Amino acid sequence: MQLGVFTVLFAQQSLEEMLDLVGAHGLNAVELGTGGFPGNAHCPLDELLESETKRQRFLQTIQSRDLRISALSCHGNPLHPQKAVAQEAHSLLEKTIALAERLEVPIVNTFSGCPGDSEGARYPNWPVAPWPNDYQELLDWQWNEKIYPYWTEIGRVAQSRHIKIGLELHGGFSVHTPGTLLRLRERAGEAIGANLDPSHLWWQGIDPVQAIRILGREKAIHHFHAKDTSIDPMNISMHGLTDMQPYSNMVGRAWQFRTVGYGHDLKTWADIMSALRLVGYDDVVSIEHEDGLMSIEEGFGRAVQNLKQVLIREPIGEMWWV
Repeated sequence: MQLGVFTVLFAQQSLEEMLDLVGAHGLNAVELGTGGFPGNAHCPLDELLESETKRQRFLQTIQSRDLRISALSCHGNPLHPQKAVAQEAHSLLEKTIALAERLEVPIVNTFSGCPGDSEGARYPNWPVAPWPNDYQELLDWQWNEKIYPYWTEIGRVAQSRHIKIGLELHGGFSVHTPGTLLRLRERAGEAIGANLDPSHLWWQGIDPVQAIRILGREKAIHHFHAKDTSIDPMNISMHGLTDMQPYSNMVGRAWQFRTVGYGHDLKTWADIMSALRLVGYDDVVSIEHEDGLMSIEEGFGRAVQNLKQVLIREPIGEMWWV
């Protein structure tokens, strides 16, 4: 395995400054945002699509620091009921897939998106209960009319370009659990997989180790985000897992994102790394920093420090003891 970082936390720095900092911490890879929620501070999408010369210069800038691009990320909602919002996200995804192909980057990370409740809806509708039965009817309509058709076509395009799509299992979007990912993958093809982020599993009550085993059996883990979550027992009893309070209300929230090692101990993270190795994932572990209690520099530094203690880097080799 190799250690990388989702570089959006360094958006205020130039590409060169960011790469020098990442290299100084001994990392191997960068995950770059191309637009949407992550922005495109270090990857000017249209500019790079238009010029082979600029693409080669861009790659040389990264590779000269002994780094590689693990993935391009363009998180948005291509299923949004407002057509202009959906089209913007769709166009961004199409362009990002095209750039990934030209840069020979194997993974594009994004969200599945979430549709509305009808053709005339204005906002996404994320059903989380099976009753009253309206929710089941809504869910069937979303999958059959919106989710399956869209992602089946994207899966076909990605497959033809030898690109894998890593969907982040994020609450608020239609694909948010191992089960919903496998449901989509069965219809849309093996180009569709997970950008697995334990932080979004923990708050849903999902054990990341078991999620890795479930998805790993299907070779459905395309990329991995390293971010932690802490659960507040008193607040979760007050607000539940689907706490709708803003992230900034850290004292009152049921759960909050933390840097690696500050929500779960390193034994838990060691178990996660071992599970990844067990199912054959031997690629980049990409740090994502969204810890409201730590500065960018400290949160990133602690994540690097903690992950270096548990990351499994070397090939297994033969079992000399058997």
